[in-house]
Amino acid sequence: MGYRPPVRDMQFVLRHIAGMEELAAFPALSAATPDVVDAVLDEASKLASEVWAKTNVAGDRQASRLEGDAVKTPDGFKEAYTQFAEGGWNALVCSEAHGGQNLPWALGMAVNEMWQAANLALGLCPLLTQAAIEAIEKWGDDAQKKTYLEKLVSGAWTGTMQLTEPQAGTDLAAIRTTAKKNGDHYLLKGQKIFITYGEHGFTPNIIHLVLAHMDGLPDGNEGLGLFIVPKFLVNADGSLGKRNDAHAVSLEHKLGIHGSPTCVMMYGENEGATGYLIGGEGNGLKCMFTMMNNARISVGLQGVALAERAYQHALSYAKERVQGFKLGDKSGKRVAIIEHADVRRMLLTMKATTEASRALSYYAGSMIDRMRHEPDADRKKLAAARVDLLTPLVKAWSTDLAVETASLGIQVHGGMGFIEETGAAQYYRDARILPIYEGTNGIQSADLVFRKVLRDGGAEAKRFIGEMKDFCKDAAAMEKAIKALEETTAWLLTHAKTDLESVAAAAVPYLRIFATVAGGYMMARMARAAEAEDYKEKLVTGRFFMEAILPQVHGLVAPVMGGQSAITKMAE
Repeated sequence: MGYRPPVRDMQFVLRHIAGMEELAAFPALSAATPDVVDAVLDEASKLASEVWAKTNVAGDRQASRLEGDAVKTPDGFKEAYTQFAEGGWNALVCSEAHGGQNLPWALGMAVNEMWQAANLALGLCPLLTQAAIEAIEKWGDDAQKKTYLEKLVSGAWTGTMQLTEPQAGTDLAAIRTTAKKNGDHYLLKGQKIFITYGEHGFTPNIIHLVLAHMDGLPDGNEGLGLFIVPKFLVNADGSLGKRNDAHAVSLEHKLGIHGSPTCVMMYGENEGATGYLIGGEGNGLKCMFTMMNNARISVGLQGVALAERAYQHALSYAKERVQGFKLGDKSGKRVAIIEHADVRRMLLTMKATTEASRALSYYAGSMIDRMRHEPDADRKKLAAARVDLLTPLVKAWSTDLAVETASLGIQVHGGMGFIEETGAAQYYRDARILPIYEGTNGIQSADLVFRKVLRDGGAEAKRFIGEMKDFCKDAAAMEKAIKALEETTAWLLTHAKTDLESVAAAAVPYLRIFATVAGGYMMARMARAAEAEDYKEKLVTGRFFMEAILPQVHGLVAPVMGGQSAITKMAE
């Protein structure tokens, strides 16, 4: 089963949800005219479907392997990456100052969805390079930008994000990798785990962004720094110098994304790995969150991509698999299973939730564009607040839905879905990492509640809820769902003053309520636009979301508002 990027739906969401016409009005994004947007989507669709997607199964079955301290990636991966980089795709949303194309982040999200759906294991490589670009662009000095950004933007080099360690997990204050000052640089020693594309042969150099404790600074978060640690040191003329003391020593054996090399990295087995501080002493976490927030939105988009791929696979099978009779048909003719009501329910669930999460993700992308390019200071500040609020929603909801959607895809296949040869199982295995990546979805829920809702007294949450109420004032289902969101938000704000444990226990169902309502808002906006364009398919999925998905929020109100007492009282 191949992959066909849903270009029409992407175009529709970019127009009516992301507001491409408004984004193109910003001088820096003026190149994003409708014909350019359509041409970008069409060309990306060709590379994704004709090249990248064809490497997906081979990548899963062959996996990456370590030979010495070099990684051998599956057949076709390097060639697919090379076509991607030579086509300028890595530079799409990057600044012209460093060789980028200055196109909107929202458009970049649509294109990135194609890479991730075509081959998630391969798509992880440029995703992390983008995070490294963001960090160096924001925190690097002029010399660092000159040395690294042009190569990273072009895709000639790739980047990694190296944060956690075996004893630390999410508690980054517990990391033990050290950085000691040595002239104009630092020497790093330690171990990092779960490092995606920490080693590979796609490019001659890899630029690692490594979090380490700085010698002489206090323990904990205040003592952390973020360091540029290249695989090969870079000479003054831009040529590559000696190999740095940083090596992959093993690859993790994983449930899914087998084609992606997930490395254990060792620093300083000899004299120490040369690293260059960015962002100043003790500012490691601040710099890290530039990468982390970028990656969280991108991982949410990976959830959309995997859900789309699983849906297409299940839909194709349901059209071809003949089994049973249509209810009420006395002819004795066997029919394809897509004619059975429960299969249609599963497929519509997959389709509607994917479309809602796509719209919410692209909407977040458009807010990133507004945050970056809006000349009015007040509007810029509001866009930044909206990005902050949306980030945990997009990351957690989209990735949870990806797992649920991939599981439904297996169910549509019946027993054959449990057999690897049909391919449905790969999407489930690949999707399962997404709710864990870049802060588990429990952490995203805590981030939503404590950092995004409680920190400003619910101001931005209430502003977003108000926008949804204004738009949906004549839609009964949405009005009822928004009321549930208002009630649970008020409960959190009240109980945060006296019972933080209960608030923490309520965070995950609260995020599900908020994201589902926000998804319903996206579907309502798209339905209004679809009526004007006679986009009947979109109207059907919108109606299904309102009738079958949105009402689920009401079953989550009790678990938020006091239904979690057992969580806090159960003996360890």
